[in-house]
Amino acid sequence: MLDIAKDDIVNRMRFDNPWWDDAQTAVPFDDAPRRRYFAPFLERVRNSRLRRAVILMGPRRVGKTVLVHQAIGELLRASVEGRSIFYISMETPIFTGQSLEKLLRMYLEDQNVARNDVAYIFFDEIQYLKDWEVHLKSLVDSFPNFRFVATGSAAAALRMKSNESGAGRFSDFTLPPLTFAEYLAFIGKENNLLTRVGDESDTVGFTATDIEALNAEFVNYVNYGGYPEAVIIEDVRDNPAQFIKSDIIDKVLLRDLPSLYGISDIQELNKLFNTLAYNTGNEVTLEKLSTSSGVAKNTIKRYLEYLEAAFLIRRVDRIDNNASQFKRATAFKVYLTNPSMRAALFGRIEPESKHFGSVVETAIYSQWQHSKAVELYYARWSDGEVDIVSLDQLTQKPNWAVEIKWTDKPFDSIGELGNCVELFRKNPTLEQPCLVTTRTRSGTRDFEGVTFQFVPSAVYAYALGTNILQPDSWQLAV
Repeated sequence: MLDIAKDDIVNRMRFDNPWWDDAQTAVPFDDAPRRRYFAPFLERVRNSRLRRAVILMGPRRVGKTVLVHQAIGELLRASVEGRSIFYISMETPIFTGQSLEKLLRMYLEDQNVARNDVAYIFFDEIQYLKDWEVHLKSLVDSFPNFRFVATGSAAAALRMKSNESGAGRFSDFTLPPLTFAEYLAFIGKENNLLTRVGDESDTVGFTATDIEALNAEFVNYVNYGGYPEAVIIEDVRDNPAQFIKSDIIDKVLLRDLPSLYGISDIQELNKLFNTLAYNTGNEVTLEKLSTSSGVAKNTIKRYLEYLEAAFLIRRVDRIDNNASQFKRATAFKVYLTNPSMRAALFGRIEPESKHFGSVVETAIYSQWQHSKAVELYYARWSDGEVDIVSLDQLTQKPNWAVEIKWTDKPFDSIGELGNCVELFRKNPTLEQPCLVTTRTRSGTRDFEGVTFQFVPSAVYAYALGTNILQPDSWQLAV
């Protein structure tokens, strides 16, 4: 049996790095729309003060490889020499079984780059290399002038390994699915459908110029808009089940997680995920999940951790009407991190569907993935529930609350919001107004000592996605 020849490996490297021969060459994806994460990511890549590898994490097909190539394009435009930039995808079969150091030294030798030079090294899909975290940490220590960037879709392994073995050497950068604001920007309708209003004290800061047209795009967003490729390419958009289910969900459930955690019963994991996806936005318990999926409770606990670490789901814990957390939480809500996954599994969901309210709630929670500054819970007690409650990280007292609706009924029948009134009466630290999302209506009304601000769900989702990604302005979205 023949080993893969060094010349063949180097030739593949040259193919993937055309800027070695021509710094003016077209970089793949360089002309694709920029995500709003691009500027902070590029700043992190360029930052030479911290000698740390940047670990770009996120679910499949949200644009990590695109982000890397766009960063390479910017480096070349900033007069970084082409030979000083090395990109390699560890998913490429010819690199299988090769160590990071061996591959790096092949590059250094071929391009005549010295150890003390400044170079930018990009390892794509690094989790497929065994013990990658040990080798990458060694490279960071051995080549202090090099800027290392590693990406990976199997976020479970990346987060686990970077926390355990990369302390002081790795810096995580998470790329979630598209926000609703990014989706509108990608299709060129952001400025046509929304207008900024008020000042920085405004709790939302935007209004719809055409709420029906905005809602139509919001429906498209929850069905396919979380993935850049589905937004840009019509063929992908027309067949989200094939693209999202086969190329994203199945690869994580059937390949990534089983290989990382040694899961033997793949169908068991798949069945549980389907159950969670269908019930996104609903309260579940381990007992009910075990009964409906046929999976043992202890196994479900492990699977939930894996699915959450892989950016497929998000668990939200419950508090009561006194904003107290439960010592032994038996109930919680599970949200898909991207509402588009539900449509891919069970078909397009229309705004009149009885499930659409849960999908709207999922979409709004998905915008909050883009902020690490808040702790979100839902409040539920014997005769009431409020969808989102933020607790202060220091005092654990509630700051603000949001009730999510896909109907205008509460605006005209405000008595239906008695659950919110009870929560505010029992928790004087809650800031007014209480925000209630609607389908189309906007305005402010008072009821039993509580001021309510009504905002269309699509406007609120847009405001979250816009404000959260602005430095120091996440609070504007609440």
